[in-house]
Amino acid sequence: MAKGKNSLKDKLLYSQKHIEKIITKDQKNKCQKFSEGYKEFLKICKTERECVEFIKEKAEKLGFKEYELNKKYKAGDKVYYINKSKAMFVLTIGKKSLAKGLNIVASHIDSPRIDLKAKPLYEDSEIAYFKTNYYGGLRKYQWPTLPLALHGRIMKKDGQELDICIGEKEDDPVFYITDLLPHLADEQAQRPLSRAISGEDLNLIVGSLPYCEEDIDGANLVKLNIMKILNDKYGVVEKDLINAELSLVPALLPRDVGLDRGLIGAYGQDDRVCAYASLMAHLELKTPNYTTITMFADKEEVGSEGNTGLNSLILEYFVQNLAQQQGANYREVLANSKCLSADVNAAFDPSWAGVFERQNTARVNYGAVVTKYTGSRGKSGTSDASAEFMYEITSLLDKNDVIWQTGMLGKVDTGGGGTVAKYIAKLNVDVVDVGVPVLSMHAPYELTSKLDVFMLNKAFKAFINR
Repeated sequence: MAKGKNSLKDKLLYSQKHIEKIITKDQKNKCQKFSEGYKEFLKICKTERECVEFIKEKAEKLGFKEYELNKKYKAGDKVYYINKSKAMFVLTIGKKSLAKGLNIVASHIDSPRIDLKAKPLYEDSEIAYFKTNYYGGLRKYQWPTLPLALHGRIMKKDGQELDICIGEKEDDPVFYITDLLPHLADEQAQRPLSRAISGEDLNLIVGSLPYCEEDIDGANLVKLNIMKILNDKYGVVEKDLINAELSLVPALLPRDVGLDRGLIGAYGQDDRVCAYASLMAHLELKTPNYTTITMFADKEEVGSEGNTGLNSLILEYFVQNLAQQQGANYREVLANSKCLSADVNAAFDPSWAGVFERQNTARVNYGAVVTKYTGSRGKSGTSDASAEFMYEITSLLDKNDVIWQTGMLGKVDTGGGGTVAKYIAKLNVDVVDVGVPVLSMHAPYELTSKLDVFMLNKAFKAFINR
């Protein structure tokens, strides 16, 4: 009798299984190897520009060529297109006519961070600071008292491009945002958590010693000393900082987390985890059935705005040019295309269980996450994948032995969030979000599961080889 009941349960009921109980020993070994490459990527790539350079280098080593606007490509050709140095498409031409549609995998390579204002440098009480403006949905109280590294590009007065990275090497200085000592923080402690640290409190210490090599009197000698150091090393003057993109990111290395080394801790895993997993899947691609575009977008964390975000016309224009080269109607190409919006979801955190709906929240070590819709509350700001496309994708994952789960971003009336899916869906492309669950999402140091990341790569391989 018991056996019959169990058989009926297995037949009719659905339950997700912990990946450790399913994955093979060979897959575990491959998972560890994949994770080491992923950690190296996270170590090197902390800004969009650095991600683009990494992807370009990897692609060119495997024979990818820069996209040419007026060239007609044939099946198996491999190209890449870089947009404004901060977004990128990697493309492999497929066997089928372009009119049959594209495979599209779209991730983003920007992450929450702290940017410098246009005129950042000032001195107060004989300490030199940079004024900042935070980027994306970060929690401001998490950023003070961390070692921070400065990354970015300065355009010098002679037009020379200067890329800098200070704080990542072991012997580099780092930068720092102060916080109050607990003995003096009574008033601060009474503030709501969201206002415990204001945006204007995120002032970055860059120096404390005055310039004293010459007989110069007056104010701003610490500020002068900082500019003298920058001028000696990089040849820049203060006005050059106006023509710059400079960002602060945690000066922390990716590390294994836990005695069992099952998790990866690092800055920027939202959404570079999907960027890396999709890149590595595409680089292994031979000649696919469908022409495949793997996209790495900018500006997702601030609404995908600007000419490097996917709320621009860049994807539509690119497909239009590609279709014209191949003699296809670009609207037909888009209508027949399929897309995985490659972005992460929240992992269930038992320490904060009250904000999650347990049954529909993704869990660490349960595989890649398929997210039917994002948005907030009444599904505001989402594309909401159709039943047909959900069936197509989940069936494909099952067929290829991809361990997957479903997820959503918290309880219905608690919060929510969005991805690039809606911007691709407005082009009449079928799209659904696929990523991994993340603990402490948008924090300076986020956690993902090695097993989930490995399975995400497998999911992308299944999709682009369909």
